Amino acid sequence: MPIQNTNRRLTPSVINQDIEALNGLGTIVTYSTTRTEATSEALQAAYQNMIAQRQTETERQAMYRAASDLARLAEWEFHNAVLAMKEVVKGQYGSDSNEAQSIGLKKKSDRRRPTRSRNLPAAS
Repeated sequence: MPIQNTNRRLTPSVINQDIEALNGLGTIVTYSTTRTEATSEALQAAYQNMIAQRQTETERQAMYRAASDLARLAEWEFHNAVLAMKEVVKGQYGSDSNEAQSIGLKKKSDRRRPTRSRNLPAAS
């Protein structure tokens, strides 16, 4: 038997085959084994545990998505509030003030003025 990597998920087709095999086991009335993990009761318990864990996973994924959406909306709300604050500071103190510089805006007088570039004749 090959080494099993339990860090990866099983494909849905493998899970479906396992479920079909479990359902088919119900038709074998004389099935009995000494392996405790392969008894009908252990198989049913493992199946029910898988169903419960999948349901828990789905619920937590939904909660994660909801929390992620709330965090994203809060980030945008904060960002928009900061943009509004920057506009207010520029309006109250001007775009060339020390107050505007203190909130991270560049002073208008510190901006480099555009320069004309001379058109040099093309070298032939």
